[in-house]
Amino acid sequence: MPRPSTPLSAALPPLVMGTATFNNQYNHDPFALPTTELVQRAFTSGIRAFDTSPYYGPAEELLGRALATDYVRTHHPRSSYHILTKVGRIASSSFDYSPAWVRQSVRRSLQRLHTDYLDVVYCHDVEFVSRQEALAAIRELRRIRDTEGTIKYVGISGFPIDVLAEIAEQVLRETGEPLDIVQSYANYTLQNTRLLSRGLPRFVAAGVDVVTNASPLGMGLLRRQGVPIGSMGDFHPAPDGLRNKIREVSEWVDGQGERLEVVAIRYSLESWLREGKEVGALGAPLAKAEDADPGFISVASMGTGERLGVSVMGVSNFGELDETLRVWHSIVDGLEIKDDDDDVNDDEPKSSELQPPSAVPSAAQAPAILTPSEGIITDRAWSKDRRGRISSLAQHIRTILGPEWADYAWESPSPDFVNSLPAEHLAARDQDAAAAAAASAANDESMITPPLEAVDADRKIPTGAAPDVAL
Repeated sequence: MPRPSTPLSAALPPLVMGTATFNNQYNHDPFALPTTELVQRAFTSGIRAFDTSPYYGPAEELLGRALATDYVRTHHPRSSYHILTKVGRIASSSFDYSPAWVRQSVRRSLQRLHTDYLDVVYCHDVEFVSRQEALAAIRELRRIRDTEGTIKYVGISGFPIDVLAEIAEQVLRETGEPLDIVQSYANYTLQNTRLLSRGLPRFVAAGVDVVTNASPLGMGLLRRQGVPIGSMGDFHPAPDGLRNKIREVSEWVDGQGERLEVVAIRYSLESWLREGKEVGALGAPLAKAEDADPGFISVASMGTGERLGVSVMGVSNFGELDETLRVWHSIVDGLEIKDDDDDVNDDEPKSSELQPPSAVPSAAQAPAILTPSEGIITDRAWSKDRRGRISSLAQHIRTILGPEWADYAWESPSPDFVNSLPAEHLAARDQDAAAAAAASAANDESMITPPLEAVDADRKIPTGAAPDVAL
């Protein structure tokens, strides 16, 4: 199967459910999370794309188990949704981009996710390896795509915008084929908009089809309660100065009758829909509900007729999922159909909606609700008003952050990083690629003890954890 004739952007939806939260980094016990029920709730709510990685602890297996339930298999054929996963990252300080490991990782992901093919495979956190290693892994993924047909689209993921852009440019220059997709995380948020200012023009020039904006909350930094603490402790790379400033921002937002995470989610998702449309996708914002009137047509289920910027949002519980969906529904209410004569082109809030920081509307003037009530105004008008308020809040938040912390990005990797591969990976890299792949496949079931940190390893899901319940 050669490179698909249809680009990824033709069908990928603009909201992807992330599963990095199905991990020890974000939660003390990911096996205790209702992951199967969360995935099924996502399906019934119209979500049709799921992002995961072998590095996210048991995330691939937990997602795979949810996708293998009778409910999903009966109601949602494999062709109706997208699976995006990754290769290359083994542990916090271990990366293996060798062709032999890429092959084994892809085979294992197919097994864990109970699928015959993967819609997208990224090279995970490419900034931690050499450019030559990254290019070799991309070539191997494309070889698998072309000869085995188990991969449709190939991309890269990581944090430093400049590194992602450099690799995208190198791939086009040296292979003549652009990347299908690039995933950037924590780079289009209330705090950091480098994805737009430093990345977008270069990705477009490098021919990248889709650029996804992951982690709108900056890996949990932009929350009233601060960064998440899982069983691994405090993993977040944000320095104390930035954390303190975010606490100051959160207190100010509280005083406006809002919650930081709600403002952050809406700002990132809604703004990237518009700002990222040049590298966006045409898929519907939300799939039509099973019991929906077949004659009812909406922007949510049909799209706008033009590309929309794609975001990845991770959730750990029903409250987070439901809140994300409430915000998303309200955002979608404000979308406009392309070339609709009744619409006014107002991709940016009107000047009357953009109040100076000292005149940000009070909570009494604009309550922190997520949907209109009592039918007083239309959903679309309410959505536009809400967009203007969020824009005003975002402007003032940037002034609080100041030049030191607005668009600040931590180093990745840290200056003292050393790639420390486990002995078995080092041995495999020294062997013939075919022999290494065969030996690795024979050991697929050998590593079953859950590690103490996020790690790409084989494990078995505990019996009875997160029982399968069809919603």
